[in-house]
Amino acid sequence: MRARPEFVACVIAIAAAFAAPGAVRALESQGRALNVAVMADGFETPWSIGFLPDGSTLVTEREGRLWHLPPQGRRQQISGLPAIRANGQGGLLDVLVPRDFAESSEILFSFAKPQGRAEGTALAIGRLSRDRTQLQNLRILFEMAPGSSGPRHFGGRLVEGRDGTIFLTIGDRGDDDAAQDLSRHNGKIIRINRDGSIPADNPFVNQPGAQPEIWSWGHRNPQGAMLDAQGQLWVNEHGARGGDEVNRVQRGANYGWPVISYGRHYSGLKIGEGKAKPGMEQPVMYWDPSIAPSGMAALNGSLWPDRNGALQDGDVLVGSLKFDYIARLSGNPLREIDQIKGPETERVRDIRQAPDGSVWFINETRGTLYRIAP
Repeated sequence: MRARPEFVACVIAIAAAFAAPGAVRALESQGRALNVAVMADGFETPWSIGFLPDGSTLVTEREGRLWHLPPQGRRQQISGLPAIRANGQGGLLDVLVPRDFAESSEILFSFAKPQGRAEGTALAIGRLSRDRTQLQNLRILFEMAPGSSGPRHFGGRLVEGRDGTIFLTIGDRGDDDAAQDLSRHNGKIIRINRDGSIPADNPFVNQPGAQPEIWSWGHRNPQGAMLDAQGQLWVNEHGARGGDEVNRVQRGANYGWPVISYGRHYSGLKIGEGKAKPGMEQPVMYWDPSIAPSGMAALNGSLWPDRNGALQDGDVLVGSLKFDYIARLSGNPLREIDQIKGPETERVRDIRQAPDGSVWFINETRGTLYRIAP
């Protein structure tokens, strides 16, 4: 039965009013209210958020667009990006605003770089112009070798270490066994210096045949990454059918994919040799069934001090692409203690803590940027 035109118009008007920037609603965590407000909408496949010191925001779109959102006024598209191949899960991915942005004006971003008929996860740096409309002095710091064709498992999350080095997650690109091959970047987390050089203390820098950028290996598709308050690197990554993981990333460690896993192939067949093997790390926690985790943030600061609050200092938040919620993790070891869920949390692609302590997240399906505060 076809809906009446006046009914359709009413639904559209209600949806537009709900999505209007500044509209405030409530989400709940363990029965306590969280205020959630629309900060911006109308994006096409938004992927990542970055915060500038002046209170403005950067947002990437996987299709290859980078936007500047001032606190007041209209968003502006930033020009000067390199060639980007938007293919399946690949495109323009993460954006990183380093700690010294106020002095350097530099930003870093990950993307799928065309490599002939193939494409590889790559990392670039550029200087953001004073008017925030252009990237200048663009340089490619890293690109995976050899490249891999196909639309899957680019990884792409960026983290700045306490020492100023840069971590980049790279998925296996759909080539499972490559994650166990140190001569390839597939299924690895790499670590490089800000100028693209290789840190002398990387674990495989002197190992013949190994890619010297590799920090850890045996990853499937890390889609969230963060540093905790102690400067420790954490990632979450997609399993196959079950076996999504949270990993505490150690120098030179092998996280097992595809030799060990808590999931199964999509066909239902067993993966590798089981759930454990000597010399391979166990996840801190895992999900089964898979939630398709993406984005990861650890809360800190005075905005969330109440140990009985809806969120609290030390919580880790992870977005779910599959089940449309924000997972709240806590404890030692981490475990999921709550699911923050509402219309706003549909397909959460990225989640970050802003400088003021609030939590911002991306609803990929709606193309909307939200902010959570007490």
